[in-house]
Amino acid sequence: MRKLVFLILFPVLCFYRLTAQTLTSSNLPIMIITTDGGAAIIDNPRVLATMKIIYRGEGQRNYVSDQNTAAYLNYNGRIDIEIRGSSSQATDKKQYGFTTREADNVSTNNVSLLGMPEENDWIINGMVFDPARMRDYLCYTLSRQLGEYASRTAYCELIINGQYMGLYLLEEKIKADKNRVNVIKIGTTDNYLPELSGGYITKADKTTGGDVPIFYIGPAAYIHDLPKPELATSEQTNYIYGVFSRLADVALNHNMSLINGIPSVIDIPSFIDHMLISEISSNADSYQFSTFFHKDRNGKLRAGPLWDNDLTFGNDLFQWGFDRSHTDVWQFADGGNVGSRFWSDMFNTSLFKCYMSKRWNELVASDHPLNLTHIDNMIDQASSLISEAIGREYTRWSIPGTFSAQTTSMKTWLASRITWMTTNLGSYDICNNISLPSLVISKINYHPEASSDFPSSDDLEFIEITNTGTTSADLTGIYFAGTGLVFQFPVGSSVQAGSSVYLAGNIDIFKLKYGFTPFGKFTRDLSNKDQNLVLADGYGNIIDQVHYYDSAPWPDADGNGSYLKLIDNSLDNSLPENWTASADNNILDVVNPTKDYLKIYPNPVDNILNISAGQPVGRLEIFDIQGRELVSEDVPGTSFELNVSNFPKGAYIVRISSQGKTYTKGIIKR
Repeated sequence: MRKLVFLILFPVLCFYRLTAQTLTSSNLPIMIITTDGGAAIIDNPRVLATMKIIYRGEGQRNYVSDQNTAAYLNYNGRIDIEIRGSSSQATDKKQYGFTTREADNVSTNNVSLLGMPEENDWIINGMVFDPARMRDYLCYTLSRQLGEYASRTAYCELIINGQYMGLYLLEEKIKADKNRVNVIKIGTTDNYLPELSGGYITKADKTTGGDVPIFYIGPAAYIHDLPKPELATSEQTNYIYGVFSRLADVALNHNMSLINGIPSVIDIPSFIDHMLISEISSNADSYQFSTFFHKDRNGKLRAGPLWDNDLTFGNDLFQWGFDRSHTDVWQFADGGNVGSRFWSDMFNTSLFKCYMSKRWNELVASDHPLNLTHIDNMIDQASSLISEAIGREYTRWSIPGTFSAQTTSMKTWLASRITWMTTNLGSYDICNNISLPSLVISKINYHPEASSDFPSSDDLEFIEITNTGTTSADLTGIYFAGTGLVFQFPVGSSVQAGSSVYLAGNIDIFKLKYGFTPFGKFTRDLSNKDQNLVLADGYGNIIDQVHYYDSAPWPDADGNGSYLKLIDNSLDNSLPENWTASADNNILDVVNPTKDYLKIYPNPVDNILNISAGQPVGRLEIFDIQGRELVSEDVPGTSFELNVSNFPKGAYIVRISSQGKTYTKGIIKR
């Protein structure tokens, strides 16, 4: 996104001259778009078209003549398409947004394009302001290597209505999706907490092109991306404004308290990673334009994903007199697009800057993502991949200079930038060698087995966290970092040495199943496939991390009644061989009825439920599947008959508390 002044200048400036080219084959995928009736593609409304993507596979050559060979088509179907972007619309080379559609031209069609996860909204990035044609690709890839989500990309060559259009980058559009920005989609009725707390995707951006700002913080205008602007309620707008306002306040006061400071508002690792990519590339647009944030339900505000990284690595809109991407400036404080003040206020908060320096020095070390050699190799690999197409691209759009000069300049620039940042970020002594509690993720029930007693298996999910240390652990501010699972321990909470806490997907159902109340409830369901669980303190220091999978070599605990259990809490829980699949429901001091002690019959039951035991039954409770208590009474004898004829048909939980132990049993009323 660019400033409005650029649009005023466009009519008298020509960015590229168009030169005819013919494409017959490529080492890259070939995208062919044919609009209905040869209609011109415009910016709103979208036009209908057919799209084919020719791709024989990794390392194979692709031919335009393959467009009618089904075996070589990665996609062959309907789309609607429009020109996208703001300043780029005035250039000869256009950029496009499209949606994959079913044959009815109305229904969206979620598909995987060139190996990317299924979705229906996509971007075709022309990279028109980047003569090296790789700056977005590099920044997005680096962000993903840091562990953050950024749009996946694939280079391709594009033909529209029979005309060769050049080299493009197919990208995922930023949107809420488990494989993109992994937040809950907030709805129009979500106007009260906790639903009101998320999920949001908010961007700081320019307001041309019809975008309506919902609030300003300093010079930066903020715009709804999720919810859609036209669907956002006043409650939702006020809520997310309150989150950003709170960030501005605590940053202004340099407050790094876990209780009420910066760590209580934001996910610090995501903000630091966002700043480091923005700064190592010296992005002239960062912080004020194309700067995204997202917040899940009950979660912290997170920075990202990255977007629009073409004015980076020394590149700028030189033809309009701009020269802002330098090796020796902080973009949040250079007097240009500095965005909201909270960016510079956080940087000038000593503990925040310390963690930023610590992360930086980790990432520029050998074999790490921001190491100079690593990025140089990425530039070389991208250059090799597009080397054939870039020749056609430079000819097609009459780009001045040479491609090799562009990549050489980027490498030279980058070496100076890394040196300058290392010097100016300074020491990280005050946040190094931090003492962390000895907390271990020791049980994971990620895909419980559904049953007649518990038909919604997600309600039975749980995680056990054990304190393996010798002293009580303060849990204040400890949370699950990243996206997907959301939980943060409340202020003042703790766990004793040698003890465990349980977090559950549904507190009431967990209590019915296991006979005791878990410590807390997490938001979102655990993945049935794989998930990276990162337990961190409020500053982002990793306490424990487990990435489990539903496939070998991990034990089989996938919907079969078992859960993952660490064999010994002293073992490395990142290794699958140190876990076992356990079907033991005695996860605490809770046992299930056995035929030798307690009998509850018949099951299923019509009218009279019989209960007999080898000792006084004790406290008898019966709950329905929603956790509502229906029966609660003391039974002094060893047997009891309960008339359940007036119970509606369905599943119920019987709970008996006797001599310090709790017994649970599911029954069915016919």
